[in-house]
Amino acid sequence: MSFNIGVQHKMAGMRSLFGVALVLACVMGTVTFAGAQVTPPVTPTTITAPAGNTAYLVGHAFGTQGYVCLPSSTGGTSWTVNPARPEATLFTNLVEVPIQIITHFASINANPKPGVTVSLSGNATWQSSFDTSKVWAKAVGSIDAGTDPSSCPNAGAIPCLLLQSIGNQKGPTGGNLLAKATFVQRLNTRGGAAPTTACTVGQTQLVGYSADYFFYRADNQ
Repeated sequence: MSFNIGVQHKMAGMRSLFGVALVLACVMGTVTFAGAQVTPPVTPTTITAPAGNTAYLVGHAFGTQGYVCLPSSTGGTSWTVNPARPEATLFTNLVEVPIQIITHFASINANPKPGVTVSLSGNATWQSSFDTSKVWAKAVGSIDAGTDPSSCPNAGAIPCLLLQSIGNQKGPTGGNLLAKATFVQRLNTRGGAAPTTACTVGQTQLVGYSADYFFYRADNQ
């Protein structure tokens, strides 16, 4: 009797491990072949990736936008997001279960492209949760939230952006999920706008936000 129970426990454990492995394999397959599945909304020219680049990955982000209170040019104080301090986790859905695929934060560009000046205050960074590859990017286009019903419909949120890669890095074992990313779109933003309350210099505040991030790569890669 005890032998049968032991066998059943082992079999249950093996099935559990198999299930985990299957989920991970499906996730990696989803990520690897996402290029054929990702269809970004039509966007205004200002935040549209240039021709020759195609979206291959999308992540649904939930996190916070960090603000710090600094002196203003008028002699008072105001909340500023410069330098940006995002902290978010990006998910994709697999059989209706959200799976983490990327983390988003600010860090110093460790592998800048030729001609890029490294900012000591850091740049927007995305890192793969699977192979730890990274892309650093800077905003090259922006529209106010609420000004485009298909891609940026929620007034009062942080702007929707087009960001261009200024550095990429493979993971330690050669992973390149984000190592070839050329552009990133931040769309469908909700929340995250700077506080409107009075503040004292040095005070910080985190404001919750969500957004969709679309990652692009060059068609010839």
